[in-house]
Amino acid sequence: MTFPAPFTSSEMGIEPEWIDYNGHFNMAYYNVLFDRAGDEVFALVGLGPDYIKRTGNSFFTLETHTSYLRELAPTDRVKIDVQFIDHDHKRVHYVQQMRHATEGWVACVLEVMVSHVDMTTHKTSSFPDDVAAGIAAMHAAHKALPVPPQVGHKIGIPRKG
Repeated sequence: MTFPAPFTSSEMGIEPEWIDYNGHFNMAYYNVLFDRAGDEVFALVGLGPDYIKRTGNSFFTLETHTSYLRELAPTDRVKIDVQFIDHDHKRVHYVQQMRHATEGWVACVLEVMVSHVDMTTHKTSSFPDDVAAGIAAMHAAHKALPVPPQVGHKIGIPRKG
């Protein structure tokens, strides 16, 4: 299996109902676009929409960290780059960068940790071998990419002294 480095989602638009009372793309809907890009990339490694029906397993988000870097206009179109940073037998750590579709600048970065889950027990479980192989191949394709500086940051107010 060979995968693009990074994986780039299909082009997406901002829907009119996602604009808030300030005339801005509301922060909640960035996650909708990130989720759609996540669906695209995870389908490539075998975790597509039919996976839960076929196996009785799924994957859940454990943690996210969002960095808003530049405002998007209501008419802007975006693409999302996805990079697998690390993985083990039941988790994937990845980062997504939302880019302006034509100008290429980064508007937002989302760092994510997901875990594989057995839907009958709702407990974490190992990825099946074929999915684990897909995840490993995606990670191998992304290993040489630079990691965005927002990855691993903690939130807080810096204090002197």
